[in-house]
Amino acid sequence: MDKGKVLLSVSGFNPQRWHELLAAGREVVTKPDGPGDPSIAYAVVWKQPPSILAGLPNLKAIFSIGAGVDHILADPTVPDVPIVRVVADNLARHMTEYVVWRVLDHHRFGPSYQAQQKRKIWRELPQRTASDVSVGVMGLGSLGRDAARALLSLGFRVNGWSRSERRVEGVTTFAGDAGLRPFLNATDILVVLLPLTEATRGIVDYGLLKELRKRNGLGGAVLINAGRGRLQKDDDILRALDDGTLKEASLDVFEVEPLPKTSPLWTHPRVFVTPHAAATSDPDHLVAPMLAQMEAHDRGEPLRDLVDRQAGY
Repeated sequence: MDKGKVLLSVSGFNPQRWHELLAAGREVVTKPDGPGDPSIAYAVVWKQPPSILAGLPNLKAIFSIGAGVDHILADPTVPDVPIVRVVADNLARHMTEYVVWRVLDHHRFGPSYQAQQKRKIWRELPQRTASDVSVGVMGLGSLGRDAARALLSLGFRVNGWSRSERRVEGVTTFAGDAGLRPFLNATDILVVLLPLTEATRGIVDYGLLKELRKRNGLGGAVLINAGRGRLQKDDDILRALDDGTLKEASLDVFEVEPLPKTSPLWTHPRVFVTPHAAATSDPDHLVAPMLAQMEAHDRGEPLRDLVDRQAGY
């Protein structure tokens, strides 16, 4: 039986390796053979060119190789077929490692000690226990839930906020517009892991940051964003840092990427920058489950981890 081809359209994620691994199970092409190519059954994409998926009559499903799917939904010509989110243990582990690393660094005064080291100052700072610090995880999808559980295991008090009601054992959860301010008011370190949708675009602005708890054992509120860059307003973060609304920030994502060399975030003394590297999609772990889903779907089995187009994630 002709299984149909896979269209691979990937930018910035080692496309050669994706091609090599996908080709072990399917014939792979990097562009359709003219408009209305009937040979393509599945598409594996990341920031695909506009309209490349349009008019493919036998396209069964689209697989995103990243946790976000806003890059797919931004194209109004995308066919009305199922979109599959990437869900993998190693992706969640990478994100959780990043979140725990940054939370612990801020909690244990890493930036302050680095500043002291540059000035050769030998001074111990007063240390609070993890249970004195409240970490708020904004976004309780698979990545957010995994990070929240890891933080709980270290003794932190953990709050969680999502657009709709979620329950996570041990986490104090809030939901919707009504729950946002109470969530922020109870949070010392804000971890942003939201998907990017029209409802969340630019949500991390100055007004939101003003609601974080500043009187705490850390000496101020902290922001960690490892979600999507357009969730935040870079200028508002700088304003909050400069007027004391924020003590520190760890940023893995930005409104414009790569972060322009002219951005003050590069050199701000209380900002930690990483190049969208918190959780990289690894084809060695992700391709096999994708191929297995394609094979199962060809046999008539339902796809898993589907995106709700109306919700945007």
